Amino acid sequence: MTAGQVLLGGVRVLDLAGPAAAAVTRLLADLGADVLKIEVPDGADDRHAPPLVGTVSVPHTLDNANKRCVTLDPADDADRRRFDELVAGADILVDGGHLAPAFGATAADLADRHPDLVAMTVTDFGTDGPYRDWHGTDAVFYAMSTALSRSGPATGTPVLPPVGIASATAAAQAAWAVLAAYYHRLRHGGGDHIDFSRFEAVVQALDPPFGSQGQAASGLKRTGGWRGRPRNQQIYPTFRCADGYVRICLLSARQWRGMRAWLGEPAEFTDPRFDSIAARFAATDQLNSLIGALFADQAMADLVKQGQSRGVPIAAVQTPAEALASEHFRAVGALAPLPVGDGATVTVPVGPFVVDGRHVGLRAPASRDAAARWRHDANALGRPQKQGTRPFDGLRILDLGVIVAGGELGRLYADLGARVVKVESAAYPDGLRQTAPGQAMSSSWALTHRNELSFGLDLRSPEGAQIFAKLVSRADVVFANFKPGTLAALGFSFDKLQELNPRLVLAESSAFGDRGPWSAQMGYGPLVRATTGVTRLWRAPGVQKDSSAGFFDATTIFPDHVAARITAIATLAALIGRERTGTGAHVHISQAEVAVNQLAVAYVAEAAAQSGLPLTEDPAVHAVCPCAGDDEWCVISVRDQSDRAALAALIGIDLPAEGGALSAILGAYTSGRDKHELTEQLQRAGIPAGPMNRPADVLDDVQLQFRSLYQDLEHPLFDDPMPSETGPAPYRRIPRGELRPAPTAGEHTRDIAHRALGLDLAEIDRLIAAGVLFESTTDPRSAP
Repeated sequence: MTAGQVLLGGVRVLDLAGPAAAAVTRLLADLGADVLKIEVPDGADDRHAPPLVGTVSVPHTLDNANKRCVTLDPADDADRRRFDELVAGADILVDGGHLAPAFGATAADLADRHPDLVAMTVTDFGTDGPYRDWHGTDAVFYAMSTALSRSGPATGTPVLPPVGIASATAAAQAAWAVLAAYYHRLRHGGGDHIDFSRFEAVVQALDPPFGSQGQAASGLKRTGGWRGRPRNQQIYPTFRCADGYVRICLLSARQWRGMRAWLGEPAEFTDPRFDSIAARFAATDQLNSLIGALFADQAMADLVKQGQSRGVPIAAVQTPAEALASEHFRAVGALAPLPVGDGATVTVPVGPFVVDGRHVGLRAPASRDAAARWRHDANALGRPQKQGTRPFDGLRILDLGVIVAGGELGRLYADLGARVVKVESAAYPDGLRQTAPGQAMSSSWALTHRNELSFGLDLRSPEGAQIFAKLVSRADVVFANFKPGTLAALGFSFDKLQELNPRLVLAESSAFGDRGPWSAQMGYGPLVRATTGVTRLWRAPGVQKDSSAGFFDATTIFPDHVAARITAIATLAALIGRERTGTGAHVHISQAEVAVNQLAVAYVAEAAAQSGLPLTEDPAVHAVCPCAGDDEWCVISVRDQSDRAALAALIGIDLPAEGGALSAILGAYTSGRDKHELTEQLQRAGIPAGPMNRPADVLDDVQLQFRSLYQDLEHPLFDDPMPSETGPAPYRRIPRGELRPAPTAGEHTRDIAHRALGLDLAEIDRLIAAGVLFESTTDPRSAP
């Protein structure tokens, strides 16, 4: 596939999403789909959604770029007929739950009428269940998904993550779900309807309480146990320096020794026991005091340069505006100017997708198109090629991905039917393989790598490289998230992979991408968040700006989970494009760019304000309020004057406009009241609200139980079943994923070597003895 060629060319998407789901179809538009957005007269409230630069809505401008907009009146017979014609010609329809019914049918009804249509209804909590009429906001989703319970100080008011992450995470999950259903239609025939819940998406894809790293991050068991909040918010400490802050992320012994040398080899830290993270953590106060004194009078840029030269993972804690102004993002083409009227422009992220070395994203603002016609003929790829029950049945993937962002990518495909072979190294085991003494497998591994196979291979040996090359020649996709250049150094650049298999799709991800000034930096999540401005946004309200005590992004692993989904979407778009062109593509996703695009509205608003452009901020107030019980809280969102009036009527007093004063009044009202009863009362009045949940609360949530989000994953190496989600959203035609146990390292080496490579048993024994292959030494059928 040539550089810059659109992957979803010919795919026709009818956008009835409204403001809550417009970002879903923007992702499809970025990848080349023809997205036609339907608006009704005087009904496009999102065109005026704050924040605004002048009179231009930042969220509307960003979420609807690359689309064509047409106004149709549901009361006009001709417009209703035109609407029906557009639906009949669409491949995908995304509805926000309100616009399709205005034309006389729900999205589910339209899926019934048009058997090849993939229709999705996007609502806050789903179209059925006890919460079906509830209203959600990012703040409410943070509270109910457990993200809030892990953010903030160990005692006192929890700290909301930045507004924007939850909605953008839900959009990525929705785009993945709807594109998978479309691929199922291409390969197996027939459309579908997806009842998509934004709440469920945030539970699954932000900082999941049950899933890859979920239980480890929360520190809580499935039920009962400690209900406190994490006490390690400075595990990746930030330090004041001459012109801002820097953050360090010391993990390995070698990194610590580099830091110790930088400190001048202090005598109190020469003991080898400080090579361990636990020993350093126990001496946090003393150690951080020394580092703080060393950094205090130096500039951020100088500290980052010195740290990198010494092998110390370090990053500047930048503001969003500083991140957008960075040389790196400009050098790699991650930013573009966007007109906002009166000759003014703002700098905006172009989108997270890089295909064949080029960003495919923002091309133009949304345009008016009165003709309301599809740009291309009906997609010719609507005839089934193979029979199958899941979208990726028969798809062959070689998975070199590691930890969360890499590991979860393979799982997303395996859950939907792909044959995912995890290629594992004995010398460099995946970090998720780490276990406590006496434990045969980590729960994170068990949940991240279910439904996969494990093939033990020394890729660095000549014979191992030959074996991998043979597997590549038969594969559809290769996944990797090594440091940029590693795969090429192993002899498997994209050009080499295409020589072996021209139809292959290579999907890679890394912290900062494979080009630009930051590409060689150490790519730990805390450093990505610091560098891109996320840390600056994830802070307690009211904390002085010269204090780092208010940064509270230490216990999240954002953007790992959503980066996996963005990579999955781009990979699937490349597979769809392959059906048309016959050739593969190279996808490379930067986690830093994923983070910036998730929070693009906040970044653009701050940059516009610093540029002196007139900015109207979002008036919404999201209050974290105390409730009855020990450390129990709820969130109340007051979005606009309508919410304010409903809330005033409910509690019987006039409410102040200022956010701090309003939060104080709400806190006094909620104090001593049950958080669940409060939520019910407020939601009945149309006011978004939700209780702060811990992981055990999520399992008991009546909406998630009603909609069967979790099923029990049984694994022979674990005494108890593990709650596991089994798909991105409820489909009509696509069954839930199977729950085959995650493999032990090298569990399927012999079978794959024999069946896929045709090696006889003697040759397999020789390769194992030589260390080219390795097999599992644990019997997966027996518990420890």
